[in-house]
Amino acid sequence: MEVRKKPSVFVVERGERMTGSSQPSVEEILEEAERRRAVRRKAQPLSTPDRLVVWIARRWLFLFNLAAFLYVGLPFLAPLLMHVGAETPAQVIYAMYKPLCHQLPYRSWYLFGEQPAYTYEELARRVGEEELVPHGLIGNPDLGYKVALCQRDTAVYGSILLVGLAYGLSRRWPPLPLWAYILFGVVPIGLDGGVQLLTYILAYLAPGFPLEPMESTPLRRTVTGALFGLATAWFVYPRLEEVASDILKEAQRRTEAAREFRPDG
Repeated sequence: MEVRKKPSVFVVERGERMTGSSQPSVEEILEEAERRRAVRRKAQPLSTPDRLVVWIARRWLFLFNLAAFLYVGLPFLAPLLMHVGAETPAQVIYAMYKPLCHQLPYRSWYLFGEQPAYTYEELARRVGEEELVPHGLIGNPDLGYKVALCQRDTAVYGSILLVGLAYGLSRRWPPLPLWAYILFGVVPIGLDGGVQLLTYILAYLAPGFPLEPMESTPLRRTVTGALFGLATAWFVYPRLEEVASDILKEAQRRTEAAREFRPDG
């Protein structure tokens, strides 16, 4: 009695079945093994680092807003502490922000004093020019106490915080185009701060040059800083939202695949 050899059955990469009298080739076996390994990798449950990334992706806006609130809020706490006599914690805050901002007395806001801001000349008459250096004068009961961030930085990070809060109400903002970011965010602050810096450099390198250093104003620093902060957040946040959304979708897909996957016997 003639015995027929049972045809071999092999599952190829696309999930189709090939039936034939011959055994699968080595290449086909390797392809099938790689396909099954890929399926297993995709179906693996999320690791601890993966879960951390997912946790951040779900809460990234809250974390950014919290960071912006603390960054721009602590500098306002410093003059409040000085005003109530808690000088040690206030000095700690001023010291923390020294590497982050020049804290020039004539480019800072003041609380609990006669004016919210002072020019170089006004402060020079009151306290002397030797105090008007980076991280110099903090203030006194008459002048008030300065915020630990300069006027421009306060506007930058304050506007980032406000945009973040507004973005949390509706995350459907289209991202700001690059040309608009440069035109409305970078150019104004570059012109105001850049021209100011250039005139000071010229005055230092060429004392006889017939051009006085051009000092910006609190209004210009605030407007240009706010524009830069607003444009930066508008440029970045919608793009971060897209990345976070992709991460969450991939995590959901992997979770469902791990739940449904059954290893081959």
